[in-house]
Amino acid sequence: MRPWLGLRSLEELNRAAARRDIRTQSGHRIEFVRPGDDPRPYEIQVFESGAIPTRADNLHDWFNALAWLAFPRTKARMNAMHAAQIPRERGQRGPLRDLLTVFDEGGVVVACADEDLVHLVRELRWKELFWTHRSRVREGMRLLVLGHAALEKALEPWPGITCKALFVDPGRGFDQQAADWLDQLPPGARARDLAPLPVFGYPGWADNDDPAFYDDDRYFRQGKAG
Repeated sequence: MRPWLGLRSLEELNRAAARRDIRTQSGHRIEFVRPGDDPRPYEIQVFESGAIPTRADNLHDWFNALAWLAFPRTKARMNAMHAAQIPRERGQRGPLRDLLTVFDEGGVVVACADEDLVHLVRELRWKELFWTHRSRVREGMRLLVLGHAALEKALEPWPGITCKALFVDPGRGFDQQAADWLDQLPPGARARDLAPLPVFGYPGWADNDDPAFYDDDRYFRQGKAG
């Protein structure tokens, strides 16, 4: 998202989206618009028109716009999946949309070819990961935060910021891999299937250059994930 951090107005965001020709899966070019009185659910409105309600000077909405610029395929796929599910749910959000919402708000794409590091994440062995293998993490594990709520929280980092991780091949396009993963979700997929990752433990994310930082089990709970 770094290339677009200087974009502030809707006009600037829309010019960037137009240059990338970002579209919904229904074929509409996306446009960041001021919220109006459209009665349709948010995801349906986006899918059917390409219009993304975006409040001026609202950081949550701004990070959502940046996520569209950085992960256009992934965002379009999530939107299409929401739009397909909403008419079937009768007002009660189901497990699939729960997963989509959690990933959209707090997802992190983890580019890592080091299976040992991935294993440590899945086993919740945080001190071993972030301290014992600190140099390997710096060199071989790249975090790309997609979740716009997580990005908003990161403006004032605090122990406890945890994302849901999707592991991808660092040698291939991250956005396409995330979109492909969404396409291949099995029936019954749930948010709990995604590995938790306390991103503030990543070297340099916070003031964490001390092994004692990782001994606080309020935030670094040890043991295998369920």
